[in-house]
Amino acid sequence: MAYVTLLAHTPMPEKIVASAAKLCYAQSDIETVMDNLDEKKTAAFVDMLSELGHESPIEHASFTFGIQNVSRALLAQITRHRLASFSVQSQRYVKENHFEFVTPPEIAADPEAAAVFQGSMENALRDYLRLSDILQRRHEKALLEEGVDEKTARSKAEKMAIEDARFVLPNACDTKMIVTMNARSLQNFFRHRCCSRAQWEIRDVANQMLVLCKEAAPALFKKAGPSCVAGQCPEGKMSCGKTREMRERYLGKEKEQRGENLG
Repeated sequence: MAYVTLLAHTPMPEKIVASAAKLCYAQSDIETVMDNLDEKKTAAFVDMLSELGHESPIEHASFTFGIQNVSRALLAQITRHRLASFSVQSQRYVKENHFEFVTPPEIAADPEAAAVFQGSMENALRDYLRLSDILQRRHEKALLEEGVDEKTARSKAEKMAIEDARFVLPNACDTKMIVTMNARSLQNFFRHRCCSRAQWEIRDVANQMLVLCKEAAPALFKKAGPSCVAGQCPEGKMSCGKTREMRERYLGKEKEQRGENLG
């Protein structure tokens, strides 16, 4: 299962957002813009922005997450959210001597499917290691013939080999990443990825991220979640038809344990 941690965030994220809103709508100087912004006034400014649909001030707060035990298939989805920063463990520079992999729940629940899946993963690892060995030996020989010293040749040859051998690695291959998004991008991310129609793995990651955001900045993410939580469902005929249930889940009193009410 995916595991998400909140590594860092803008200090006083809600107060920073409220000060930006205050500057937009009130006579304030930069030197005093954060004065008198107690918890109540801060929440009021954040609520006002939500009501007005004025989202740019919330971009001043950013959140950095560590995400692990996820698949390369998830990586392909999450990087579509372009207003974000990603650092991902590289398959070009990190050799997968014994890669971990993510098993979809529907496959894990079926013994026959699970056996096929396990075999596929073992075959992929075997072929990856075999390709790595073949290519490394060829590259190392060529480098030695060019006069490169043995230690350097071995290191360079391995990197050259795994760059191409990785092409046989499956989408299920485990990866880890650090992701930073501002609060506006996060709210957009939650609207799309907390939706019941989102793919199961990224929905799990999004829900974990949302719980952490609500702990760090409850006023800022009070109405965060799938689109139907604060407005109309955009899915049309593809809607799950569970708007009431989703609103109760995301706007109701959530239990403190991670994912217990958002899973």
